[in-house]
Amino acid sequence: QVQLEESGGGSVQAGGSLRLSCVASGRTFSSYSLDWFRQAPGKEREFVASISWSDGATFYTDAVKDRFTISRDLTKNAVYLQMNSLKPEDTALYYCAAVQGPGSEYAEEHDYWGQGTQVTVSL
Repeated sequence: QVQLEESGGGSVQAGGSLRLSCVASGRTFSSYSLDWFRQAPGKEREFVASISWSDGATFYTDAVKDRFTISRDLTKNAVYLQMNSLKPEDTALYYCAAVQGPGSEYAEEHDYWGQGTQVTVSL
């Protein structure tokens, strides 16, 4: 059974930092990319960042470039999202998702999803 389990969410003040984790289990992800999405209340789910499991290639949505960093630890089967300089508009439920091949900004292309971890940023 494939599982993606997120953790690390919480409440912080604007300008603060959080580190999200996603631990993957149940299959080999060598041909996948692990991506982060987020969904704020009343809004559609949106792409945040992607990392290739095989070569570590990354890309980000413009809104988080220079503030967020995605990384992976192959020994722990984990992907991380380091979030710095957080803004109230970053408040959302953050999801980890797996897609075959290169990372994708399209949620429907992902095969596996975690349950999400809440990030709340206040002024």
